[in-house]
Amino acid sequence: MTAMAEKIQHLTPELLLVVAAFVVMLLGLAREASLRRATFWISLLALIGAAVLSWGQAGVIDPMAHFMKMSIAAIGAILLMVVAEVPDEVGLEPGDDEKSFDPANTSRGEFYGFFLLSLVGAMLCAGADDLIWLFLALELTSLPTYIMVATSRQDIRASEAAVKYFFLGAFAAAVFLYGFALIYGATGTTMLPEIAKVFASGPLNNLAVAGVLITVVGICFKIAAVPMHFYAADVYQGAASPVTAFLAFVPKAAGMMALILVLGAVGWPLVNQSQALVALLCVIAVATMFVGNLLALVQNNIKRLLAYSSVAHSGYMLVGLIAGPGDASRSSWLTNGVAAVLFYVVAYGIMNVAAFAVVGLMKRGGEEVESIDDIRGLAYRRPGLAAVLAIAMLSLAGIPPLVGFWGKVYLFGSAISAGYILLAVLAVLNSAIGAYYYLRVVALSFLYEPVDAADQAEISRRPARTRGGLIAAVWVVLISVVAGPLVDSAKRAAGQFVDKPETPAAAVKPAETTPTTPPASLEADAPVTLDHRESVTEPHTPRS
Repeated sequence: MTAMAEKIQHLTPELLLVVAAFVVMLLGLAREASLRRATFWISLLALIGAAVLSWGQAGVIDPMAHFMKMSIAAIGAILLMVVAEVPDEVGLEPGDDEKSFDPANTSRGEFYGFFLLSLVGAMLCAGADDLIWLFLALELTSLPTYIMVATSRQDIRASEAAVKYFFLGAFAAAVFLYGFALIYGATGTTMLPEIAKVFASGPLNNLAVAGVLITVVGICFKIAAVPMHFYAADVYQGAASPVTAFLAFVPKAAGMMALILVLGAVGWPLVNQSQALVALLCVIAVATMFVGNLLALVQNNIKRLLAYSSVAHSGYMLVGLIAGPGDASRSSWLTNGVAAVLFYVVAYGIMNVAAFAVVGLMKRGGEEVESIDDIRGLAYRRPGLAAVLAIAMLSLAGIPPLVGFWGKVYLFGSAISAGYILLAVLAVLNSAIGAYYYLRVVALSFLYEPVDAADQAEISRRPARTRGGLIAAVWVVLISVVAGPLVDSAKRAAGQFVDKPETPAAAVKPAETTPTTPPASLEADAPVTLDHRESVTEPHTPRS
């Protein structure tokens, strides 16, 4: 009972969001317009409260869970501002006759409710310690997004995108669930710490290798990585731009955390456990980078361009996962690929919010713009919006000194430190390719005069969306200038994976070599993890 109470206490931020989700679903059906409009403020306050509660859990929950729960709640609050007007496009507008209100014609409450529930799923992924828990959290992240895509626009393309997204998502869920089943069959447990102990006791057997490989392929759907990326362009184009911003961050963050937890159970360096696993991850990373960037080069649709950009950035993050957390004895930040991934997930989410906020403000004939030519001359008409878009695009391109540049330096530097020189070179090459289409958007906005007034895309008046994009751009600049706190937080979050291989070493080596590790807490783990530590530290160990 005590353990259950402690678990519930750790889930207070998620429980707050769940309660808020059901409250806004009910208020969204109220006849009074004032109550329906209050759903936004209730959702925003719940997200702020969840961020505060997560901040207060420092030292109580796992470092990665603490870091990602705070980040998801904070970015979720900015995303909420960007999507604020999406439900207003369905149902009554302010000033309409409340007597004509029909609950069947509005999706405001449901939209905000599913928005919060998807964020809950992503936060639960961060603290998962069990395969069943991880599966349910991943599905809770994804299932609400299918409905959000379908209800975000009154357009057949939104319904088509939602159907594609749903069926491919169901297929991917079956794939990685089968991988989980094989891992359970190989280890006899679903608990990640216990799985890690089994994997640490010796080389992975064929069943375990197959389970991990299938799991990685299935989770690739969540992060839009090759070969599970085919849905991305169609779904991003069909959904409303603010919802697309949500898709570009929340499922990707959940998928990356799932991969970190699974690979953390396998144990880094991955090459000591399975050559097949490293080969698969390298192939997926390289293919994802090239497919994303090369297809983005030929796009004239701004949303499809950003969709393939999202694919490419998943490839960059996989480079950091392959490198792993590095050696704890080396303090350089460039050696910790897991910390670099966590840092980049947060930075990427903020950059994307800024970009999609601007795109979502531009309309043509009452519909969202899609052609990249509609960006032409934006700086002459709305310099503030053009600046927000430029900051986002330049950061996504990795132009120094913006945060996207530092994120890529950390990712690629960790690969070099881990010995994956060719992988890092290919990643840098892809970053250079990607810079072309990002700079193309900036050039159209600033270097070309606008088209005739009659042919210009109109800028819709969406105050909350405008403020959300501005806040995101300001955060991109702030993190670029003062990245230290976020970098340190990401490094602490990845510390739980760095410390794992150090544990048995402290039990064997003299105490003075690891003065910061309490030996009493390590002796119990030494018999279980000794073989794993030897395979990590001895460079001449045969690799299977």
